[in-house]
Amino acid sequence: MPLLTHPLARRALRPFAALVDQRVRIQTRSTSSEIAALRAELDGLRKQSYAVGMLLDRTGRGAHRMPSEEQIATLVAQVSEVSGNPHARRAVTSAFRTVVALEALGVGRLAGGTSNVCGKLATIPLLAPPNPDVLEIGTLHGLFATALTRMMHREGTEPRLTVVDPLIGSQLQPDAVRDNADPTGTPVREDVVRANLALAGASLVPGDGGSPTARIFKGFSQDPEIRAAASDRKYGVIVVDGDHSRDGVLDDLRWVEGIVADGGVVVLDDYGDAAWPGVREAWEAHLASGDTRLEMLGRVATSAFLRRV
Repeated sequence: MPLLTHPLARRALRPFAALVDQRVRIQTRSTSSEIAALRAELDGLRKQSYAVGMLLDRTGRGAHRMPSEEQIATLVAQVSEVSGNPHARRAVTSAFRTVVALEALGVGRLAGGTSNVCGKLATIPLLAPPNPDVLEIGTLHGLFATALTRMMHREGTEPRLTVVDPLIGSQLQPDAVRDNADPTGTPVREDVVRANLALAGASLVPGDGGSPTARIFKGFSQDPEIRAAASDRKYGVIVVDGDHSRDGVLDDLRWVEGIVADGGVVVLDDYGDAAWPGVREAWEAHLASGDTRLEMLGRVATSAFLRRV
C-alpha cells in the first residue's frame, strides 16, 4: 500500500496539510488585496495622465510639450557647450516652465518642437548679448518673443523688442507646400501679438514720458521701408525665423550683417531641420561669400547660434 494513502500516514500529515491550506488562503487574500490596491493606483494614474495630457499634449498646438529625460539631458549638454555657462540645466528648466505657462495663458502657440523652443530660450540669455535690443524676424503669434522677454529678465536684462512680420492672418512659407491653417485655430494678426506681449509686461506705446519696450513693424523683412524703419539701431540679439527658403534666409543674413552689434548673437531657426534645407544652404552660401563677420558658435536642437566678431 502506498505510504501517502495509508490511514496512519494521512492522519499524521493532516496537521501539515491544514497549515499549508491556511497559508495558501492567507497568501491568496494578500495577493487579491495587493491586486486591488494596484488597480486603484493605476486608475488614479490614468486620471492624472489624462489631465496632464490635456495640458501638455499636441492638441491645439501642433507639437507636444512632454520631453523625455534623455531629451532634456541632451538639450542641457548642448546649451552648456554653446554657451559655456554652468547654469544650463537651470535655464532649460526655466525655459520649459515658461513655454508651458505661456501656451496655457496666451493666445496661439510657440512654433516648433519643445527641444528647439526651449533651447533657444535657454541659450540666448546665457550668451550675454552686448545690449538689450532684440530683433525677431518672423513672430507667428508673438509668444516666442514674449517668452524670450521673460527669460532675459531672469538673467537681469530688460529687453527692448522689435518684431518684423507681415501678420496677414496665416503663416507663410513660400518654399514649402503646407496647410496654412494653424493647429490652434488662432489667426496670425497684430492684435494677437499685442495681447501676448502684454503677458510679459511689454509696453507698445510710450508711457510716463518713457519709450515703449516693444514695437511691431508689420511687413516683410525684405521690404525696403520695413528695413529702413527697423535699422535705426544695432541689435544685441537677432532671431532669423521668417522666410525659410534659401534665398529668403540669405537675404535676411545680408541685412543682419549691417544691424547686429559687435558681439551680438544671431539665431538661425530650423538650421539642420530636414524639413527646411534652405536655412543651412543659406548660411553655407553666406559663409562661402567671405563677406561676413558672423562666426558659428554651435547648434542647439535645430537652431544655429552665431556671434558677430
